[in-house]
Amino acid sequence: MLLHKVMASPVGRLKLVAGDGGLKAVLWEHDDPRRVPLEASRASASHPLLVETEAQLGQYFAGERRHFQLPLDFAGTPFQQAVWRALLDIGYGATRSYEELARRIGKPTACRAVGAANGRNPLSIVVPCHRVLGKRGALTGFAGGLEAKSYLLDLERRWAGPSGLRILRECRS
Repeated sequence: MLLHKVMASPVGRLKLVAGDGGLKAVLWEHDDPRRVPLEASRASASHPLLVETEAQLGQYFAGERRHFQLPLDFAGTPFQQAVWRALLDIGYGATRSYEELARRIGKPTACRAVGAANGRNPLSIVVPCHRVLGKRGALTGFAGGLEAKSYLLDLERRWAGPSGLRILRECRS
């Protein structure tokens, strides 16, 4: 049985979903249910993992947290899981292109497949798919919308300091 909790955030309401194996999803308010298919979940405002996830996300939005320390329960194909694990290696305030991510997982010609896997990431923000940009730093598709993606990148740029600001500027030019 999956449990969920809804939290308010600067990018809208987020639905946090946990199972026995860890955090399963961080879903957007208007997320397409086909993007991350999950079994039915029951509301639980007091589940320890959901409470901790909400606290860590709150710290992230306040600029007080750069890394999440949560047990994650990835449910996807081996290729999707490889992409999602590679996302975890993109540092706070940094960005990568789909092409760089494809090379990172050893599939240099799989840019489109990497993009598709990125779009299916069930753990938005915690597994930072918002840090992946198109060629020449273009903001491209994002389940939470491009406004939310831009907000998250700007938030990280603001708190990352001069080195994070430099990296983002290089990617956007």
